Amino acid sequence: MDAAGIQQLMLSAWCRPGRWLISNDEVAAHVEAFPDRFAGVAAVDLTNPVAAVRELDRAVRQLGFKALRVVPWLWRLPPNDKLYYPLYVKCIELDIPFCTQVGHTGPLMPSETGRPVSYIDEVALTFPELRIVCGHIGHPWTDEMIGVAWKHDNVYIDTSAYLPRYYPPQLLQFLRTYGRDKVLFGTNFPQLPLDKCMEQVRDLGLPPNIENKLLFVNARRVFRLGALPVTHPAVPAPTTGTGE
Repeated sequence: MDAAGIQQLMLSAWCRPGRWLISNDEVAAHVEAFPDRFAGVAAVDLTNPVAAVRELDRAVRQLGFKALRVVPWLWRLPPNDKLYYPLYVKCIELDIPFCTQVGHTGPLMPSETGRPVSYIDEVALTFPELRIVCGHIGHPWTDEMIGVAWKHDNVYIDTSAYLPRYYPPQLLQFLRTYGRDKVLFGTNFPQLPLDKCMEQVRDLGLPPNIENKLLFVNARRVFRLGALPVTHPAVPAPTTGTGE
């Protein structure tokens, strides 16, 4: 993080059907050890909706987490499935975003659950107060994702899992113009190295105000992260990454 010039990262817990890979408590231990460097993103067991709501409430109220993240293809359930709905209500109550994955799947799993239209569109229409952060850009449905993000005030795109060199042209156009408040930087670390991602962001040649929105301003607003912590001496510029 220091070498890349990243001041703060959001760390996500991971739960998949049948087992936890990284628990909320494990993430919370890292956040507690370095509260000015990390913020927590909760995971839940989607197959047990009552326990999932209780775990989300605990993660936010007791552990201080800033969002919930569910990857639909892991569960083979699109975001408009009934099992998500109690979690959406709880996210609104707790004033946290719901983070999800859009676009095709890297693993050899069906990609249909990642369609922005109609799944994200339907959820945003049903829950207009819910802040939805759609990770992985949405390729090959990037135009759909941009349309849904522009249509709904509380829908956002994060760039995790894509090196900046490979951001689609239409996403860069959106970022540079009417979508400057809608796009959040992410890395999907450790899949993508932090320093390489940051170098390539600088190579995009974005105006400083738009680069700042991409790197940390939009994330701080969407995730309610508050004021920037004191900059670490080795960090040349404050940056919030939204990658997992």
